[in-house]
Amino acid sequence: MSTTRKKAVAALAAAAALVLGGCSGEPGDDSAPGPSPSGSAADGRVRGMTLPSWSADDYDSPRAEAYLRDIAHTGARWVVFTPTWYQKSTKDAEQHPTEETASDASLRRITDLAHRAGLKVMLKPHVDLVDGTDRAEIRPADRAAWFTSYEKFITHYAELARDTGAERFVVGTELAGVSGDLAAWRKVIAAVRARYREPLTYAANYDEYAQVPFWPELDVIGIDAYWPLGSAPTADAAKLGRAWRPVADELAAFAGRQHRKILFTEAGYTSQRGSTTAPYSWTVSKRQDTDEQAAGYRALLDAFTDRDWWAGVCWWMWDDWPDSGETPAGLAYTPHGKPAEEVLRSRWGSSDGATID
Repeated sequence: MSTTRKKAVAALAAAAALVLGGCSGEPGDDSAPGPSPSGSAADGRVRGMTLPSWSADDYDSPRAEAYLRDIAHTGARWVVFTPTWYQKSTKDAEQHPTEETASDASLRRITDLAHRAGLKVMLKPHVDLVDGTDRAEIRPADRAAWFTSYEKFITHYAELARDTGAERFVVGTELAGVSGDLAAWRKVIAAVRARYREPLTYAANYDEYAQVPFWPELDVIGIDAYWPLGSAPTADAAKLGRAWRPVADELAAFAGRQHRKILFTEAGYTSQRGSTTAPYSWTVSKRQDTDEQAAGYRALLDAFTDRDWWAGVCWWMWDDWPDSGETPAGLAYTPHGKPAEEVLRSRWGSSDGATID
C-alpha cells in the first residue's frame, strides 16, 4: 500500500473487469515449496499484520508496546514494518530518507519489542514519491543510476534486518515501472542475499505479479491482494467468496508454474461502505460499514485457507499512530475494535495475552 494512502482509481476498472470476466509463507526452491519456518501458524501459514510508519519517530511511540500486544491478541504470529525512502519525481534516479522515514534506532527498538511479544518480523522497505504519485509510476530517466541507488537503499535495510534478527525480508514493493528489468533485479537480490540469509520475497501489486520475471530468484511469491470483489457494496461473505474463485484458480496455476507458494504481502479493507469494490482505496465513501470490512476478512480466509499453495496473509493495517491518521479510525483499514478483529480471533485463535511461539 502506497504511503500516499491511496491507489490509482484507474486500477479499479481494469481489475473489476478481470474479476467479473472470469477472472499466512514458506520458502521454496526450484522444484517445490519449502518447509514452514518457526513463527508461522500450526498450519504452516503466515498470520501477519502490518504496522506502518509515517514519520521518523512513529516506532518510538509510547504506544508501540500496546500496539504489538494487541496485534498478538488477534492470533497474529507476524508483524510487518515499513520504513520508507522517497524520490522527487517518477524520473528521478535517487531515493533518500526524509523526516517521514522511520529512524534505524526506532526500527531496532520496535523489532526487539515485537520479538519480546512473541511476534516474528518481516521488514518491508518502501519507496514513495515526495509529491504523492503512486510508486508504480516510477520510470527513471537513468535506470542504471536508479538501480544503483536502490541497491544502496535496500541493502541498508537488509543489513538492519540481519542485525535485528528479522525473520523475513521484502526486496521491493509495487514497483511496476521497474520490476520488469530482470538483470537489474538479479543483481539487487544477489546483493541482499550476500547480507541476509533468511527468506526473501517481493510484494507485487495484484495487477503486476504476472509480469514480474524474477520470482525464481526469491523464496516465495508476494502479492498485495487488493482485487475488487464486485461492483456493488455487500456484507455477504459467501458472495465475496464466489468472487475470489476465479482469482484463486488463476493464482493456483501461477504458483504451480513458478514452483513457489504465494504470500499475500498485503490485503485489507477499510471499514467503509463499498470497501470490497475497491480494497486499495482509503476513500471509497464517508459511510462506515464495519460489517462489509468483516465480510471481506472472512471471505478471503475462507477462500484461501485450504489452498496448499497459499502461504498466508499480512493484513493492511493496524491502528495509525497517535496524531498521524488522515482517515478517522472508524473508517480506516484497522480492524482493531471492529467485527473484523473478531473474525481474526476466531480464525486465528486469540492468544489472550499469552506469549506466542
